[in-house]
Parts: sequence; structure tokens; C-alpha cells
Amino acid sequence: MYVTIPSVTAPDLPLITLPDRGPHHAAFTLKAGRFLFRAGDTARLIYYVHSGVLRLTRVFEDGRRQVIAFGYPGDVVGFPVDGLHHTDCDAVTEARLQPYRRSALETGTGDPELHRHLLTAALHEIGAMQDHFMMLGRKSATERVASFLCVLKERVGQSIGSYDQVALPMSRADIADFLGLTTETVSRTFTLLRKSKVIALHQVHTVIIRQPERLTALAQGEDRLTPPKRARAPISAVA
Repeated sequence: MYVTIPSVTAPDLPLITLPDRGPHHAAFTLKAGRFLFRAGDTARLIYYVHSGVLRLTRVFEDGRRQVIAFGYPGDVVGFPVDGLHHTDCDAVTEARLQPYRRSALETGTGDPELHRHLLTAALHEIGAMQDHFMMLGRKSATERVASFLCVLKERVGQSIGSYDQVALPMSRADIADFLGLTTETVSRTFTLLRKSKVIALHQVHTVIIRQPERLTALAQGEDRLTPPKRARAPISAVA
């Protein structure tokens, strides 16, 4: 999952569902904290996410980390570069995955339906990645965080009465490394959104979206958050 620009990304693109092809491609469960693959590993398989959340990361030589993407249900992860995985991938939560041989994407000699689905997934990833890079280059911190919440609302939001609830299994540091911000900026933006009553926070890993229209406007740069004014202390009378 990438953060894409709402005005550019088509809202009616369905999530891709891949068919299960034989017992040698049996789905399996990856426990939270376990790695699916690491950067530089030979990419023999690609993976469809049935459930759970994955994190794809790159670590620079100086130790800094960039979260490249999150893998949510309906996503395909593990697309190779020159036959190798170019990121680390671990499970943020327990995840159910369906593996497919890389050859199912690279050649058309196997199942044509599976080949078409995997090719479509790869093209969707390229388009979403381009939108994400545009977002990093042109959006403010508030717009990035609001866009992140908007995408999650569309992907995994749950209705609770007149509001939407979004689970955030990743840490604030993960979100910061994904959006190209500092952890302090992400935390401060969440606080501003909460004080402006755009969202409410139910513990640290659950967000209640109270004003979805305003959240969308913030994501698109059509609205701005104003820090609440502090009440002035009364001036004591001079004796």
C-alpha cells in the first residue's frame, strides 16, 4: 500500500483477487515480527496478502531507514528487481500469505488468468509508487498524514455509527519513515487533528475519523489546521 493522491488515483479500481493454484502454492501464516524476505535475497516467489499487514523497508549505509510500503490485504509484495528482492519485508501483524512462483509473472506459458492478475498487480504498484513519490515531493506534513489516513479509511476502515474507525498497527516511527517526516512531526500532526476534532484517538493504535470530508480536504490541500489558541491568564489588578 502506498499513499496516493486522491484526485489522481481512480477510486473504482477493485482490489485484485488471485486464484489459488495447487497444493505446492499453499497459503501460510507469517507471525508478527518475522521476516518474509530480506533485500538481496533471490526472488523465487511473490506473495498475495490475504490478511494482516506487512512492512517493506530499506536501510541506508548510515543506518537510516525508509519504509517503502505497507502490504495490506489485496496487495501483492515481492516483485523482483533483476531477480532479487530490493527491500526487507517483515510482518507488522500476523499475516496470511499466498505464494506464487515468479515465473507466473515473467512468462506467459503457465496459467493465463494468473499471469494477467499478477501483471495487473505489478502495473498498479508502479502507478501507486509514482503517486506516492509525487506526494512526498509536493505535500506538507499535514497533507501527508491526512492522505495516509484517507487511504487507510478506504482500504480497511470500519463504520461505527456515523464515524469510521481505522486500525494503525504500525508505530508512529513507521508512519514517519513512510511519509518522509520525523516521528515528532507525525505525533504533533495527530495531536492537531485530534484537537481540531477531525479525528479522535482510541488508544495509540486506533483512529476514529470524525470529519471525513474535512480530512479529505486537508489531504488535498484545500483546508488547513490552525493550532488552538491558548486562553490568556487573567491580569491581576494592581493594588
